[in-house]
Amino acid sequence: MRWLPKGYGGERRSAEEVKREGWREQGLLVVSPTDPRLTWPERELVRQLGEKLYGGRRPPTEQRHG
Repeated sequence: MRWLPKGYGGERRSAEEVKREGWREQGLLVVSPTDPRLTWPERELVRQLGEKLYGGRRPPTEQRHG
């Protein structure tokens, strides 16, 4: 089943490409506090900034299938 008219599909951008473009074009930073490219102090800073701006994280909830 086609969701888009022929010729409008194209390639889907990766999440990293979307994040990179968001930073370069709009100054938006999307980063996970578990990103392995960051050092421990950097991950801790990201966590603290997230909590300061948006509050604590919610514990994961169980998914119900049915």
